[in-house]
Amino acid sequence: MRPSLRAAVFAATALAVAGSSFGGLSSPAHAVPPVSPAAAADGLVDVRTVVPGAIVDLRYATSDNFTKTRLYPSDARCLVHRSMAPGLAKAAAQLRDKGLRLVFWDCYRPHSAQVKMWQVVPNPAWVAKPGGKATSHEAGRSVDVTLAARAGRRLDMGTGFDDFTPASHANASGISAVAQRNRATLRQAMASGGIAQYEGEWWHYDGPGSGSPRPHLRAPVN
Repeated sequence: MRPSLRAAVFAATALAVAGSSFGGLSSPAHAVPPVSPAAAADGLVDVRTVVPGAIVDLRYATSDNFTKTRLYPSDARCLVHRSMAPGLAKAAAQLRDKGLRLVFWDCYRPHSAQVKMWQVVPNPAWVAKPGGKATSHEAGRSVDVTLAARAGRRLDMGTGFDDFTPASHANASGISAVAQRNRATLRQAMASGGIAQYEGEWWHYDGPGSGSPRPHLRAPVN
């Protein structure tokens, strides 16, 4: 099967697994513009093609992030490596049964953005030090996510995004029982799709092969 045809079949299959709509707010796969040729060559897909009802709120496409500057263009997309698609679809389906939706704060992150982040916070406890190979976000194999109710209201998770305090640890104490339950709900759903939570940040999840160094991707984030 030709790579382009295989990608199309893969996206359609994942969409069928995830379901065709979510409260009338989702975008069907055919309505999502194709990714750039560079993104396709790097094996990246738009998360909306595999997670109907996904809320994309890329904080680094705004100044509402810890750097206080816009690191991505305003038309940035949530791109993930295709290896994450089946797991995300399964996690989203489980959450949908509970009346919940995934909110994506960050997905594929170009190396240039990682360099800028490190310049602002050169602390490996909170920001991965950029190197000569791509892992995690830079490889498109990690996502930063939270939960929302069906109508889009964000759930209480104990902290906001990129909150560099001990309360951001996945199993932090000192947060409310509601926030602990919500974190557990997210963790269990993502685990069902084989996507593992990073202990240091409750919002960060790693897909298969996230930690394996690879050449830096060439794709733009839009």
